[in-house]
Amino acid sequence: MINKETFGGKMKAYLKTPGSFIVMLLVMLAAIVTFTVLIFLIVYILIHGVPYLKPSLFSLQYTSDNASLMPALINTVMMTFLSLLIAVPFGIFAAIFLVEYASRGNKFLNVIRLTTETLSGIPSIVYGLFGMLFFVNTLGWGFSLLAGAFTLAIMVLPSIMRTTEEALKAIPDSFREGSFGLGAGKLRTVFRIVLPSAVPGILAGVILAVGRIVGETAALIYTAGTVATVPSSVMGSGRTLAVHMYNLASEGLYMDQAYATAVILLILVVGINTLSNVIAKRLTKG
Repeated sequence: MINKETFGGKMKAYLKTPGSFIVMLLVMLAAIVTFTVLIFLIVYILIHGVPYLKPSLFSLQYTSDNASLMPALINTVMMTFLSLLIAVPFGIFAAIFLVEYASRGNKFLNVIRLTTETLSGIPSIVYGLFGMLFFVNTLGWGFSLLAGAFTLAIMVLPSIMRTTEEALKAIPDSFREGSFGLGAGKLRTVFRIVLPSAVPGILAGVILAVGRIVGETAALIYTAGTVATVPSSVMGSGRTLAVHMYNLASEGLYMDQAYATAVILLILVVGINTLSNVIAKRLTKG
């Protein structure tokens, strides 16, 4: 419950300083607009997609009649798993080096951070072209899930690395000093004390990475391909849900199925985020 006296006191304080009052109104307006746009998008997708969630959409075989999304859904899960399997260890270990082992004020650290921020701002189409030239052509992997996974791993690596670095910096030095005082070494302190305490922040970066992986299209069209089947191995070509939805919409013949795919994509992202939050809370309590 909002205390009316407290609220009234705050309003009087804002009215005494017109600049603060205007800033408060702008902040509230931005929050309302953002929330409204989010709700509108979700409701719009659900209204246009839920009526077309038919059993034929979940057939294991894609045909021109059913436009099944099941192969793309399986490919999305596989692509997400492979990409995180590659990117998460590198991102976490790089952040541990920057925070725990590298000397502060080192110019090499500034170069690493500048490179990381630069990689974060590169458009996904550039990553796709690089993946096609290097993984697909130079290494000879062809259009495959593995080529797409490595490309996406490079894309999400900066965000995982930066969020993990900030999460490690947020851990008080008293945790480290207490561990050292009890006779623990540097490695044990990092992996038994610091890293578990930073799990919620690390998972936040992983969640952002999952969102980008699941919603990526440009990079995967040039690396993983657009074949609407589940490949027999990671060296086979396959489309993800985002690429599947793009292809259906671009053809113009399966708009209803495209909206239905958007609903499944939305549910998948929300489910992954919820699961990650539950895991983070359990690990924190443990």
